[in-house]
Amino acid sequence: MNAHNVVETMQVLGLQAREASRAMARSGAAVRNQALRELARLLREQTDALQAPNQRDLARAREAGLAEPMVDRLKLTPAILETCAEGCEQLAAMPDVIGDVVSLRQQPSGIRVGQMRVPIGVFGMIYESRPNVTIEAASLSIKSGNACILRGGSEAIESNTALAALVQQALQSAGLPPEAVQLVSTTDRAAVGQLIAMPEFVDVIIPRGGKGLIERISAEAKVPVIKHLDGNCHTYVDDPCDLDLAVKVTDNAKTQKYSPCNATESLLVARSVAPAFLPRIGAIFAAKGVEMRCDPEALAILKEKLPSAQAGQAQVATQNVAKLVLATEQDWSEEYLAPIISIKLVAGVDEAIAHINHYSSHHTEAILTTSHVHAQRFLREVDSASVMVNASTRFADGFEFGLGAEIGISTDKFHARGPVGIEGLTSLKWVVLGDGEVRG
Repeated sequence: MNAHNVVETMQVLGLQAREASRAMARSGAAVRNQALRELARLLREQTDALQAPNQRDLARAREAGLAEPMVDRLKLTPAILETCAEGCEQLAAMPDVIGDVVSLRQQPSGIRVGQMRVPIGVFGMIYESRPNVTIEAASLSIKSGNACILRGGSEAIESNTALAALVQQALQSAGLPPEAVQLVSTTDRAAVGQLIAMPEFVDVIIPRGGKGLIERISAEAKVPVIKHLDGNCHTYVDDPCDLDLAVKVTDNAKTQKYSPCNATESLLVARSVAPAFLPRIGAIFAAKGVEMRCDPEALAILKEKLPSAQAGQAQVATQNVAKLVLATEQDWSEEYLAPIISIKLVAGVDEAIAHINHYSSHHTEAILTTSHVHAQRFLREVDSASVMVNASTRFADGFEFGLGAEIGISTDKFHARGPVGIEGLTSLKWVVLGDGEVRG
């Protein structure tokens, strides 16, 4: 597709999305929920039919030499499609927030002033790999009364096209405009440049993918972007703490799954509890093959207490043999997304908060403590989107927060922060209710 055709195609999508957004804003909750339930039915009915386009994507990805973990992300198994269908039904069952008026207060003049929750309008979503994101984004858009333009990765184009067709079929069956959810059909990268530069049609862009993609969009977009670049999440083990709880939660925060952005990447430990805590968590990490990149103090404690891999041995830790490495300055800022964790001893809660605010990506941080005063200070002073007390950072997730689903995580402070669910896809406008009042 030549440059002129890309521009023309994106302009048409934008115009159709803007028109559809007005119909979606007028639509009732029952109609939108009907579309979601129909989409769930279609996903189940078409599970077998969806395998053919998905297999073509998988074959093309393997031919292109895509790494097997990346190929795995492209799969639309019956289990994944059932999860998508269940997600649609869960959203349909959730209360409708559109039109809610909050904080309605009577003023001395007699007017009543409040704020009404309304759809954002049109959002653009740019994402990589997983085709199930097409359904997640579309279903959240429908529930929140928005229109959206979706641009998935070229590696999943056939799967995304088939899924988007089902979404449009569900919208049409409920009497809603099928253009409320549109997929960019071209794999030309120029389409992304157009999508993020159409403020007349698109109100916000949501990128979901690797750091390179998000950095490019943040730098070039001419419309607001809801994003996070890194997930350098911290767990701080305080003095005082419940050691058993600290070991259990830290283990889960790091090893329950290594690849998500809410996995703990950096462990801070109060110096006074380190001799009791570090050998216990270190033994667990060693057994699971987690490489520990430590400051000199933590390294000394762990080397004394744990059998460690010697110089010249394989770089991957063997079971129950700790892979211990001296941390570099870069390690304190690193998002590993792998069985690697940085470990640093700190004097206490003051130093922990200072370290986190300096090195964190402002995603999710946790304190493990029995001190109410320390917990409250941590909650108030740590500058991150999600801050936790005595819980695993892995809970930083829209579903776990009770949002029903999420379209992504935001580390921005405007307009949404943390997991972005239905409310994150809405805005507030002021409404004034009067009875003939005039200003004197």
